[in-house]
Amino acid sequence: MKKSVRVVGAVIENEQHQILCALRSPIMTLPNLWEFPGGKIEKDETPEQSLQREIMEELACTVEVGEKIEEVTHEYEAVIVNLLTYKCRIIDGMPTAEEHAELRWVPRNELDTLAWAPADIPTIDKLLADQIHK
Repeated sequence: MKKSVRVVGAVIENEQHQILCALRSPIMTLPNLWEFPGGKIEKDETPEQSLQREIMEELACTVEVGEKIEEVTHEYEAVIVNLLTYKCRIIDGMPTAEEHAELRWVPRNELDTLAWAPADIPTIDKLLADQIHK
């Protein structure tokens, strides 16, 4: 039976309506695919607490966690991932790629031009659909 893991992802948008995208490094699982920064929810953590901790570890900055955008369950070859994505805002520091190969600010309407990890795609679809309705 495959292991199931709960993870969180931060959809961080700046004043120019660009969203922070993180490229997984060649040594990570799913190498060279883009994702929303975040990580595993630890025991006794809320998703919001987990996201604040993960963003501090991965990007060396502090975020305020807002509303949930999407919840996705995706079955990969080795693991089942339950991903919760949240709108976030940087309240202290500048994002630095501590673990990722690259960070890039991407206009919302160009998000679908990147090669995303499969679990992140439903959030991309929702963000693109929300833009149409604005």
